[in-house]
Amino acid sequence: MIMKSFHDLITERRTIRRYTTEPVDPDHVRLILEAALMAPTSKSSRSWQFVCIDDPEILVRLADCKPAGALPIKNCPLAIVVTADPARTEPWIEDASVAATYMQLQAADLGLGSCWVQVHGRHAADGTPSDEYVTSLLGMPDTLPILCIITIGHPAEERKPQNLEKLTWESVHIGGWHPEQAD
Repeated sequence: MIMKSFHDLITERRTIRRYTTEPVDPDHVRLILEAALMAPTSKSSRSWQFVCIDDPEILVRLADCKPAGALPIKNCPLAIVVTADPARTEPWIEDASVAATYMQLQAADLGLGSCWVQVHGRHAADGTPSDEYVTSLLGMPDTLPILCIITIGHPAEERKPQNLEKLTWESVHIGGWHPEQAD
């Protein structure tokens, strides 16, 4: 489902945790990665790195990076590990986050579902830091901390669009901090 506007895209995009077995079209994978590579970075550092995994056996093992919240990895047709080099840029987390978000928005525009699986700051069941687990499993350099894993695939579930009536407008302050605006 191609969106008509950016507002439609962000209203309709929802986290998808269950996928069909249909593989993601290679042209769609390329568009998703192009979106990530066009994401802005601090001082144009472009320090991010992306590791694409579509091997079902590796995906099952990758899902063991943490005991809760990583289940979508086991059954997705594509997972993209998002990392960045903190030696190249101090705001590596922010840079990698923007790229991951761009991937999710591009996937939604292509009619695909996605889920952000947090890795940074999490631990595997045995207490190993999740990013160390992923780094070891995929043979990545240990100098690249893992921010997240984005799962992508054809949705096997339907989610309702965002309910615009539930937006938390009390979180918006105009012209400065005005807590009375929250009332």
